[in-house]
Order: sequence, then structure tokens, then C-alpha cells
Amino acid sequence: MSNNNNTVPGSLAGIRVIDASRVLGGPFCGQILADHGADVIKIEPPMGDETRGWGPPFVGDAASYFIGVNRNKRDVCVDMTQAAGQELLLRMLEDADVFIENFKIGTLEKWGLGAEVLRERFPRLVHCRISGFGADGPYGSQPGYDAAVQAMSGLMSVNGEEGGKPLRMGVPIIDLVTGMNGVIGILLALQERNKSGLGQFVEATLYDSGVSMLHPQLPNFYLSGQVPQRSGNRHPNICPYDAFETRTTELFLAVGNNRQFATLCKVLGRAEIASDPRYTTNALRNQHRDELRDTLVALLADKDGLQLSQQLVAAGVPCGPVRTIDQVVDDPHTHHRGMIVDLDGYRGTGSPVKLSRTPASYRSKPPAFAQHTDEVLAELGIDAEAYAHVLPRKPVL
Repeated sequence: MSNNNNTVPGSLAGIRVIDASRVLGGPFCGQILADHGADVIKIEPPMGDETRGWGPPFVGDAASYFIGVNRNKRDVCVDMTQAAGQELLLRMLEDADVFIENFKIGTLEKWGLGAEVLRERFPRLVHCRISGFGADGPYGSQPGYDAAVQAMSGLMSVNGEEGGKPLRMGVPIIDLVTGMNGVIGILLALQERNKSGLGQFVEATLYDSGVSMLHPQLPNFYLSGQVPQRSGNRHPNICPYDAFETRTTELFLAVGNNRQFATLCKVLGRAEIASDPRYTTNALRNQHRDELRDTLVALLADKDGLQLSQQLVAAGVPCGPVRTIDQVVDDPHTHHRGMIVDLDGYRGTGSPVKLSRTPASYRSKPPAFAQHTDEVLAELGIDAEAYAHVLPRKPVL
């Protein structure tokens, strides 16, 4: 069951985060921190976070895309293109531990609020910038978008059917991993601040994150000099590690060692295959993977995939049926692990990080536009009326 109990302070309770990011990487980073107890204040621009309109489906003024990465946050809208809005941001940062932003590189500098200025004014602040490529280098300051960076980083080149064209991953994997890398950087900086008393600048880029995920393709290339190619569901280093049709459902076999392979053959009623000279080691199985696949296809064709997967897992062979999203949501184990969150009419995806004493909690559903402006400014001792001209209460279209 999901943990909706907010009586236990999270591991980041007492940490205040100003999240001025939009779209996915930065907001996902902020939500992870919020789930674990940080007070995350989301600052939206006058037109709102563009993902509010990335639907259908919609609930109120927000699309599912926005709803998926903005829970547990309070929401303020500030027009930071105006001097008063920039002044207000500085006042909000006075009491903050972390600042997350993904402005176009050069924007903060144009406003006189670059990383150096913030470091001098707020020496304890951890400033996390999410960007496409970083500020310098051949691609420096270029905007980054998940699909484009999937292409540029090489991820698409190894994703797709053998002999087919490169394919984008079915989820915005680079945006999500960049958000996670942002969290890692922030937590490292906060840990170091405990010793030095100083914050620092943290950078997580889409490009770096994309390149970092090329395992084992990059190590393979470093050693062999051969450019990795697309191989469908096949693993480039392990065999058999692939999807197979059964009579009822597609089954993915992830056989990682000789013992598991021998067990697979035994469960399939052909124990002698494991001692075939072509298949006694992983290296040999890779050399003869086509013949081995043909043999397994024939053996699996009349099996009940779900029943066989349960039998194989019980015997110690990693595998699983290839399922659809609705089947995952309906699975009792998904709920048992707290991966479905239901809160006041909101349904979301739970935190995969489980802490025994200070677990994640789900305290508030994603905020409406500028919902907490008065509340947040009052807490900070800021007169909202004095800044009314830079505090839109409805999206400026």
C-alpha cells in the first residue's frame, strides 16, 4: 500500500527547495526531494509550466504530464523577466537550501543572477542547473530535448530491431535520468555542506546523462573498437537473453549464467542441451546464438507463458511475461510495493526509494497554478501586495 502518512518527517525534512524548473528533468528532481520531506516551492512563469497543456488527459488546469512530476510541492507564479520578479526570487532564496532551475543558459546571467552572483550572495546555497549540454564546449548553451539527445548520445543507435532503423525509447529516459542525477548531485552537495558549511554549483545535463547510460555498449566499444549495432531484444553480451513467443504471451528470458541455462533446459525437458559443446559457456552460446534461439523457439511455442514463467522463476531462472501498462497497474505486487499512490482524487506513481525509518510520503497532490502564492510569501515575511504586478494568479496566455 502507498504511504500517505505525513506524521513521520522525511529524511529531507527541514530542507527548503526553490524549484524554478519546467517540463520534466527539473520537476522530476524536485518531486523526488519533495517525496522525501523537503519543502519544495515551485515557481512557474506567467504562462505556466508548458506541461500543464501536454494532454489529454486533463484534470482541471493540468495535463497528466504535469501531474506526474509535481506532487508534494507548493506553487507560486513569478514574472522573473521583470526586475521586481528577480528581486522576489532573491528574497525567496534567502531562506533556501537548494535552487533548481533549467532556464536557457545565459538567462540568469542576463538578469544579473548567474551562478557566481548566487554563490557570493548565498554561500550555503546548493544551486542545481539542469541543461541540455552545459554552458560551454562545442554544443554549449544549445537547448536540449529528450528525443534529440537520445539521437545525439547514441542511445537510439542501439535501440531497435536488428537491421531496422534507430528508435527512440518509449519513455523520456534521458529527462528522467537527468532528474535523478540532479538529485544525486544535490544530496552529495548537501552532505559536503555539513563539513564545509558551503553550498556549490551542481550541474546535470541531458547529454552527459545519455552518454552515461551506454552500458555495456561503450565498454564493448572501448575494448573491441567495433561500433555496437541494434539487436532488438537480444543482449549484446549475454545469451539467451531475449524475448520469445509462447502459446499465450511473450516471455522474456534473462539467463545470466551456466547454472541458470542448465536449469532452463531441464525445466523445458531437454537437459542435454546444456551439455551441447556449442552451449556450455556464455561465450559459446553467443557464438551460436541463432541456432540456440531456433531451438528455444520450438520448445516454447506450445507453452503457457505465464505458467512457465512462474515455474522458471521458482527454479531460479530470471524471466517475466511481457506485460501492458494496465496489467502492471492491476498487479497486486505493484500495490504491495507502494508504487501506486491514491490521495484525495489524485493517482500517481510511488517512490521506488524505500527508507526504513524515514520513508517517502505523499502529502499533497500536484498544485493548481499559483495556488500557494499568499501562503508562501506570508511565511517568508514578504508583502504580496508590493509585488502584485509580478505575481500573476492565472496563466498569461
